Amino acid sequence: MLPAYGSVVRKNHRLRRLVVGDTTWHWTVRQRSRVAYDHCHLKLTLYPEGPRRRRLVLRFSPAENRAVSNCYFDAGALVRLPDHTYLNLYKPSTVRRLLDAAAPSLDRAPSAHTVELDGWPYFDAITEPAASA
Repeated sequence: MLPAYGSVVRKNHRLRRLVVGDTTWHWTVRQRSRVAYDHCHLKLTLYPEGPRRRRLVLRFSPAENRAVSNCYFDAGALVRLPDHTYLNLYKPSTVRRLLDAAAPSLDRAPSAHTVELDGWPYFDAITEPAASA
């Protein structure tokens, strides 16, 4: 027998690994849900393995023509509404493309332990037609 709707809540906070060249990156996806949808957001956090653990955080919040998962989509989903472009933050290929696009931001803030950025410009950068060609 299945549990009643809403009685099972699973959190997928598993630490994942992504190997890029000679660097192993660890990454997680966190979802913060509030009562009001516009206060929800998804955070993709990446940091390289090793003693110096600088973190790159891409934050995705609902915005005009932008949607994040919050019970309406699958976990980790990001959608640009006008053209229905979809990405999922639990897919390693998506994370790799976002890392490639956003990693130079770590060099622009060399002394910061955590660099937190709006993720939507990187979403756009990796989903533009020229990016997939």
